[in-house]
Amino acid sequence: MKTNLLHIKNMVCPRCVEAVQNLLVKAGYEPMAVTLGQARLAPSSPVDPRAVAPLLREAGFDVLLDRAEQLTEQIKGVLQEYLEHLRTAPAPLTTSAFLADRFATTYSHLSKVFSRTANLTIEKYLIRMKIERVKELLSYGEMTLVQIADQLRYSSGQHLSNQFRQVTGRSVSEFRRLMQPDRLSLDSLG
Repeated sequence: MKTNLLHIKNMVCPRCVEAVQNLLVKAGYEPMAVTLGQARLAPSSPVDPRAVAPLLREAGFDVLLDRAEQLTEQIKGVLQEYLEHLRTAPAPLTTSAFLADRFATTYSHLSKVFSRTANLTIEKYLIRMKIERVKELLSYGEMTLVQIADQLRYSSGQHLSNQFRQVTGRSVSEFRRLMQPDRLSLDSLG
C-alpha cells in the first residue's frame, strides 16, 4: 500500500525534521513538507511505509502504521506546544481543554488512546516533559527554582521539588550538585 503521507515516531525537534527530510531525499523520495511526526511526499513520489521503515529506524525514527500510534505521537507534539502555552499565556488552559480544543474531540477519547498506546497517562507524560524542562533550565543556572516553578505553572517551588524527586529519585539540590544532567531525550519518555 503506497501513500504520500508518512506518520513518523520519535520526531521531537527541528533537527529531527531536518534529519527525516534528508533521509527521504537521500532515498530518492520527494518530501514536500516534513513536520514533527509527519512527512508529506510529492504525488509523484508515493512510498510503501514498510519499505521506508528500516531506513528511518536506523536513524532512531519509526513509521507508525496504526491510527492509535499516529494519534499518540500527535498528542505528544501538541503537549510540546502546551508547555509553551503554559509559559506564555496569561491564563493558560488546562491540559484537557487544550488537547480537546486542538483535536476537536473529547479529552476522554484522547486519554484512552494515549494510555493504551503509550502505556502511560497523558498527565504522567506531561509531568515527565516538565521535569526534563526543569533539568534543562537548572543546567543553565539562570533561574531559581521558584522562577522555574512559576514558569511551568507549579503551585510552588516545593510542589515542583517534590515532583522532581518523585520522577528522578533525587532532590533538586542533588541534581544541581552533580551538574552532569542525566537529561533524557523527549522521544524516550514513553
